[in-house]
Amino acid sequence: MSKITTELLLERAVPRSTRLRKIETLNLSKLQLKTGDLDPRLFSRLRHLQKLDLSDNLLDKFPNSLTLPDLRVLNCNNNKLEDVTALKQFPLLEELTYENNVYLTLNDDYKVMFLLQNLRLLNGKDITKLANHVRRVNSRKLTSKVTAHWEKFFRDQLPEKYTAEQVKSIKKKFLKSVQTNVVYGPSSLSEFTRWRVKMIAEEFLAYSLGLELNTDPEPEEKMDENEEESTESPREAAEDVAQVVYIYNPLVTVTPSKRKRNHSKPGSGNKRSKSQADTKEEAVANPRSAEPLHFLQCHSKGNSREDFKTQLWSCVFEPLLDCGARKDPIVSSSRTVATCGGESVCLIDCETGTVLKKYKVATEEFFTVAWTTLTMVISNSRKKSHNILAAAGRRGIVKLIHVAADFCYGEIKAHKKPIATVCFSPTRETHLFTASYDKRIALWDIGIPDCDYNFKASQLLVLEALAIPLRIALVPTCPDQYLLAGCEGGCFAWNIKLDKEKKSRPFEAIFQFPSEDGGMTTSHRVDGLAFLNDDVVVSKSSKLGCIYLWSWSRSFDTKGKGCQRTVSTVILAELEWSTTDLSYLTLSTCPAKEYVFCGDEKGSVWMYNLSNYTTAWSSAKGKRSEKRIPPTQILKWPELQVNGEQLTEVLINNVVSDPTFTYLAVLTSVNITAIWKKS
Repeated sequence: MSKITTELLLERAVPRSTRLRKIETLNLSKLQLKTGDLDPRLFSRLRHLQKLDLSDNLLDKFPNSLTLPDLRVLNCNNNKLEDVTALKQFPLLEELTYENNVYLTLNDDYKVMFLLQNLRLLNGKDITKLANHVRRVNSRKLTSKVTAHWEKFFRDQLPEKYTAEQVKSIKKKFLKSVQTNVVYGPSSLSEFTRWRVKMIAEEFLAYSLGLELNTDPEPEEKMDENEEESTESPREAAEDVAQVVYIYNPLVTVTPSKRKRNHSKPGSGNKRSKSQADTKEEAVANPRSAEPLHFLQCHSKGNSREDFKTQLWSCVFEPLLDCGARKDPIVSSSRTVATCGGESVCLIDCETGTVLKKYKVATEEFFTVAWTTLTMVISNSRKKSHNILAAAGRRGIVKLIHVAADFCYGEIKAHKKPIATVCFSPTRETHLFTASYDKRIALWDIGIPDCDYNFKASQLLVLEALAIPLRIALVPTCPDQYLLAGCEGGCFAWNIKLDKEKKSRPFEAIFQFPSEDGGMTTSHRVDGLAFLNDDVVVSKSSKLGCIYLWSWSRSFDTKGKGCQRTVSTVILAELEWSTTDLSYLTLSTCPAKEYVFCGDEKGSVWMYNLSNYTTAWSSAKGKRSEKRIPPTQILKWPELQVNGEQLTEVLINNVVSDPTFTYLAVLTSVNITAIWKKS
């Protein structure tokens, strides 16, 4: 039953009224109204309504037939609106506000300015001059470009005598081509431009070829692989997720045959061959401490349900906006995790398994994602915090995504070669480090976008490496001074203080680790690197089957002078791990719970609870643990059935927990994201 009745409308009228047709001002704010509560049959009786307040409700759109012919003022603040095109049914509208509808963007502002010819005030600002520019100058420019595109590429394709089928075919091709190739204005308005171009192109064809003009908005066609980028709504994203049936038995281990990995990052070569040692089967602890929740196939190329080859590389949990997560990583986070791999970045609700949002760039292969929280000016000089997601990969371009608005507002052409990993500074929210296959790590200030999403990015620093950087970590006790990097050819440290004059800097230290022959080496691939706490570093791999824990403060003298020192690491302990020689199975840590996680080549997740060791290691005279520390638990890969067949040969590329270790996000080599929950 609808929340809105005749009695309610009469009661909420200002002033109260006895007849619906006499109401001129109506306040329906703070009623928890949803779109379905707006009954067109009831609203059609409000023939003289001029002012309507629908603020602080739950509306996601407007019905197309509310029939309010005299409406002049509309307040939709603090709703969940996703689209504004239905507002064209109110042609006399003069004042419109829809602030704090996080899914609406600058593109929607331009749409309503075009659609509502009488609109003077938008979100409290006088938009008369800008609206006239949008309606006249912008439209004139786009019409000229659309016409030129037809004349140059399509006019000669249509014979003098044409059939209805030929017209239909050329119309489809023209609409797709013109939306792709006609560009005008800033990239932040690309969605509005495509929308207007399609509208103009349809009007042009209707006039030139005598076609019937379709006045109803149609969903935009999906972009092909030659087009740039797209976003999907939660419903569309959910439809892209294949349903993977799984049968979980923690006592059954999936045992794949030996295999080669063919889908890897650039320059990887042949990386993996040996299988996990049988002795590790005994390391399984209580099988009920974590249980699988969801197995999602949401990064498929072209949304193909048959794609079990796309590699998934990076994931990170979204910080909560009200807990200061940017400044203190050891706090509660949301249950939303961002994942990347192939052409897409996904946001997943770990509890429900819902793909909340999906962002795609058909020509990209994403390798890395990172969060930051920016305080942005939204309107009337008011400020609000928003989470921003940075995503990068093979093209060397960083995409900046305002997630709540479902909008990629900009990009930084950071490197000419692929970007392996990125991370934000925990103390300076606009400072972003990008590590690339060009053997450089760059520090960028991404700036803060204004209310029109204009921003300015600048490069602050370039760190020169001797090898490709794979993993980077800022030292927790001095994140503005030192950065560590695990590279193809060793582990390095740089001084990153910005008060130094040199913008381009060599490394300050390279670290030595034990080698297979019993000596020490600096030349080895370090494909896993993270801090367990303020001092303990976790890294792999200079020896097979081994993850090292070592002390930053006891290994590196921050008061030492001179560059390119060779430093011996002070090893605190070794963790038992798979004896595989396959690379790029990276590790992660959960500092709040003192856990280390690392996946293997058999689909298992190795978990190490080190809370019983860290106190001894913190002592200045803390001794190295003599024996390798076994995993506290190994989460076995369940039996997964896809189309009736068991899914095997699964590599775990990455595994990350939220800061409270409630959820584990596990990324695989077979386009499956697994979500586990601690029970």
